[in-house]
Amino acid sequence: MSSDASTASATTASDEASAAWIERYEGSLLNLFGRPQLVLDHGDGAWVWDVDGRRYLDLVGGIAVNALGHNHPALVAAVSKQAGQLVHVSNFFTTVAQVELAEKLLHLAKAPEGSAVFFCNSGTEALEAAIKLARRTGRTDIVAAEGAFHGRTTGALALTHKPAYREPFEPLIPGVTHVPWGDEAALRAAVGPQTSALVLEPIQGEAGVRPADGAYLRLARELTHEVGALLILDEVQTGIGRTGTWFGFQHTGVVPDAITLAKGLGGGVPIGALITFGPRVSTMLTPGNHGSTFGGNPLACAAGLAVLDAIESQGLIEHARLTGEHLERRVLALGHPLVTGVRGAGLMRAITLAADVSATVAALAREAGFIVNPVAPDALRLVPPLVITTHELDLFIDALPELLDAASTLKDTP
Repeated sequence: MSSDASTASATTASDEASAAWIERYEGSLLNLFGRPQLVLDHGDGAWVWDVDGRRYLDLVGGIAVNALGHNHPALVAAVSKQAGQLVHVSNFFTTVAQVELAEKLLHLAKAPEGSAVFFCNSGTEALEAAIKLARRTGRTDIVAAEGAFHGRTTGALALTHKPAYREPFEPLIPGVTHVPWGDEAALRAAVGPQTSALVLEPIQGEAGVRPADGAYLRLARELTHEVGALLILDEVQTGIGRTGTWFGFQHTGVVPDAITLAKGLGGGVPIGALITFGPRVSTMLTPGNHGSTFGGNPLACAAGLAVLDAIESQGLIEHARLTGEHLERRVLALGHPLVTGVRGAGLMRAITLAADVSATVAALAREAGFIVNPVAPDALRLVPPLVITTHELDLFIDALPELLDAASTLKDTP
């Protein structure tokens, strides 16, 4: 068989294998995410391979989850060691890993004496805990932002703004007001004596990577102080070094009453957290008010410690900042007519486009070996592993003009 024939045969066989796995997926899992784009097999660093053996540069990182990339030796070693010692205990007990991770998070957040941590399993669960924390003020009204995404469980969904997510499950919990993102006058009008909490993302992720102005977050802190409401910041995407600081709020000098974490904290191992700042807020929830069977389990906490230690030891906070700046400079330097800008901070970025072609660009990119996220019709989201190199980013940036040209041609084709 010729070389070309062998390649064609292998490709056909691979396509058939991938198709078979997708058929099995569709026959056994609830259809909540649509048809899978790929069937992935393994990864290393910022790269993943599908079951066909094709390699892709992962510029999405599990949507800001795989902070250390794939198969990081420190994370693999920590999880393997902990699994050989103790995987789970009930909340009647604690473990060294749980205590050490809580202490580490409080230290990195520069939380004042009397602050505390609650562990759960996801960002949505952390937000649910935050809603209950807000209810302990004795008030029920909550202010959130248009474009916000805080999760899809029924409590968190009331704060998520997207109608397509909300409408099939209404009525949701009452008393939630959404204000235009970044509108200071609207914020002043909405926050009042009946407000229990103002819940904001330092950078809105699902809305297209839209940063909050520092002055906007400082006003949020001022208004909540004035009326005795809580300022709760959703750091599920922005936390754990993603934006070039440990937490997004640290860019502004604002000290919130609570933050929610997940995604990058476990590097791919499910974990979430609510951090409460200061003794007043940290004593609002008392024994029996909330809980989680798996929250704070030693396996997840060992993973969290490994992630935080690796970010520190490898200098990934500064790396995220510098690499993100490199990405922005290089993309803008392309001077491509379809590129209108780059938003975000650190390695949480969106390339904004002059036309609604992001889905087409993402599909073409995947064919070329790059995974990106069409977060909005006119924006591509990049939230790669914090370990990604400028050389790896340049591989995508160098390919981007051709991808944009092809997408533009397809758009203009009748």
